[in-house]
Amino acid sequence: MKHTYVIGDVHGEYDTLIELVKKLPKNADIIFVGDLIDRGAKSREVIKFIRDNDYGCVLGNHEQMMIDYGISFTKTYPRTSNPSFMHTWYNNGGSETLFSYGILKYSKGGLLCVENEEGMAQFKDDMEWLKTLPLYIELPHKTNDKPVVITHASCANVWHHHDNPDGVETFREYALWNRKEPKRDSKIFNIFGHTPVDFGVEIEEHFVNVDTGCYIKKWGYNTLSAYCVESGEVLNVSRVG
Repeated sequence: MKHTYVIGDVHGEYDTLIELVKKLPKNADIIFVGDLIDRGAKSREVIKFIRDNDYGCVLGNHEQMMIDYGISFTKTYPRTSNPSFMHTWYNNGGSETLFSYGILKYSKGGLLCVENEEGMAQFKDDMEWLKTLPLYIELPHKTNDKPVVITHASCANVWHHHDNPDGVETFREYALWNRKEPKRDSKIFNIFGHTPVDFGVEIEEHFVNVDTGCYIKKWGYNTLSAYCVESGEVLNVSRVG
């Protein structure tokens, strides 16, 4: 039987991701909860790995920031590297993502653009790919008699808005940014990340949080995890490096 594994927030930790994938069955279906990028040193490599293997992935808030701020970056590149409006993304790991494409570096005066035609072309191409990522993936499975839905952040409390034109912005806000746990009477079994949990994947009757804080160098976090939808098995590895 082919199993589906959902992997938590990678945040540019490519080497750790490779070690985790090695532990999964070779024929596994793999889906990511977003936040592939930022904070870690190898965001470009993470995106390439997922694109090359055509793995499933939902949009995370960090991907949305790369789209929003990345468009602005490309308009000023290579003249201005550190405009004030970029600080929100930079301070949340965006600078590390741009480093991975070889189009930004540190200098004595702060951040400095690097003229790199190939790196910028790949950055733009990856941004276009990120724009195609869905807000949710609904699987043909049920857990505890509830349909399984994968999002970046918890969306179960507003699931009734997912196909409602009048509630689309509410659903989007929850799917990307929400940190509240789903209510027990929610209509779906929600698998998500976004909010790091310590000491392993959080598994409840109505949800699973697979973000075990891979980038957080602190006891109880510092782990990348995968959850098997069919069996409930959890596999994880400690951050490499």
